[in-house]
Parts: sequence; structure tokens; C-alpha cells
Amino acid sequence: MSSAATPQDNVTFCADLVRSHDFPRYAVTLFVPAAERRALLALYAFNVEIVRVRDQVSQPLPGEIRFQWWTDLFSGLVHGSAEGNPVAAELLRAIRDFDLPVAPLSLLVDEHQFDLYNDPMPTMTALEGYLAATYSALLALAARIMGEASDAAEHLARHVGLAQGIAQVIANLPRDASHRQLFLPQQFLASHGSAMEDVFSGKATPNLHAVLDQLIGEARQHLATATSLLARVSPSARIAFLPLSQARADLDRLSRPGRNPFAPQPTSRLRTLWTLWRASRSREFTK
Repeated sequence: MSSAATPQDNVTFCADLVRSHDFPRYAVTLFVPAAERRALLALYAFNVEIVRVRDQVSQPLPGEIRFQWWTDLFSGLVHGSAEGNPVAAELLRAIRDFDLPVAPLSLLVDEHQFDLYNDPMPTMTALEGYLAATYSALLALAARIMGEASDAAEHLARHVGLAQGIAQVIANLPRDASHRQLFLPQQFLASHGSAMEDVFSGKATPNLHAVLDQLIGEARQHLATATSLLARVSPSARIAFLPLSQARADLDRLSRPGRNPFAPQPTSRLRTLWTLWRASRSREFTK
């Protein structure tokens, strides 16, 4: 898209990008007012751009260069070229209009450098740090856009993001294993006697199931904490945390007995919309 693109062209570009590549987050934006929706789409489009880098490069260096462009943008070192990038233009608008901090955005970019390499995730602590800087950070920024910039929102965002992120680590196992990437903590694999090569070869061993069960247990603890914290934020801001309901549904699906963890089981868009709509009308999110 050229630098002559209009603001509405940029909005449409971001909406199409998020709808195509991150439908669950796109669906969340359908429940918010127009101004906030525009800012959320910019935030989520930025996240799509960062997450997609690992699939668009065959070597780490080109990915590092793309990440550096965003880091420079947040440092004020990118000027004219930012206006020609529809996602950057919309994100800068959202930062300005909603007084969003840029530090979490820069940290999100830094954390996704892990995606460019085949280093295994070493510990649960490391995984939680990665998810907090990515999934949780997006939720905290979304809450700010919805008018809630508080310690309660940050605390809630951390737990919802960790539950959401762990669910996605498990759901993405087929793809990650095929690329010899390991987001399951080595610490858990070792404690259950599960070998990395078994994961990479797609062997659904009892030991691997034990690892996944432990991860699901960790995620459910975060969900329980998040559920207890939800009432501490304003009803108008709770909509930013609708992914809590999707994470709950995902964990139920991923913990079904006999499920093959290496068989992709994507959730339909209709099911996603139904889950979020039902949650948006529940007492949990409205009272």
C-alpha cells in the first residue's frame, strides 16, 4: 500500500489482516465502540505482523531486521516510512489517541525474537515470561484502550494472558513440532521423562500427555485467578478480557480424553463468535 493511502484504507487493511490471521481477536473487536475498535484493530494488526515474521523468513537475520524496524519506530527513529505502512500508521494513531505506553510494545517485539530460532523453551518460568510479554501485554494495552489503566487490570491481564498463551502453545504443538520448535518447557519434559525427539517426531506418548496435563493444570489455575479478579475492573473494560472465555473453551477442548495432541483441531469461526457472544452477555462480564 502506497503512502497515498487514506486513513480509511489503513483501517480496512488492519481489519482484513486481523480477520484473516487472528480471527479470535478480530471477533473481540466486534463487541466494542467504533473508536476503541479502530485502536484495538491497530494493536492486533501489529501483533499479527510480528507473529507472522517467523513464517515469512527462512533465516533469523531477515527476521531480526524486520523486528529492528519496529523497535526503531517505537524509539522515534522511523519517520516517513511509517506513514506508508498502514499498520504502523494506525498503531501510532492509537498510541497517540489512547496514550498507550510504547515500552510493552517494544518488549513484545524483543520477546518474539525467540520465535526465529530453534532454541527450546527451558523452564515454566521462561515460558510465563514470554507469554506475559506477549499475550498478557496485549490484554493490558487493550484494557487501556477500553479506559482501564489500573493495577487491577494489569494483574488480570497477566493471568488471562498466561492461560490464553498456554492454551495456544498446546494447540500449536503440531505446527511447532513439524518445525522442530519447542515451546513446551524442557523442565516439564524432563520431569515426566519425555524426550524432545519424541515430540518432534509426533509421538503421542503417555509421558507427553502427562506434560500437557500439567500445562493445562497451570493454565486452569491462571483462569481461576483471572475469574476471581474480573469484577475488580469496570464493566466497560471487561470486554477487553473476553479472551478469558475463549481460553476456557480451548482448554476444555484440549483436555478431552483420547485427544491426539499432534492432530490439528482448529475452532470454527462460528464457534468462536458464539463463545464470545455468550460470554459478553453473561453476568461475569456485565455485572
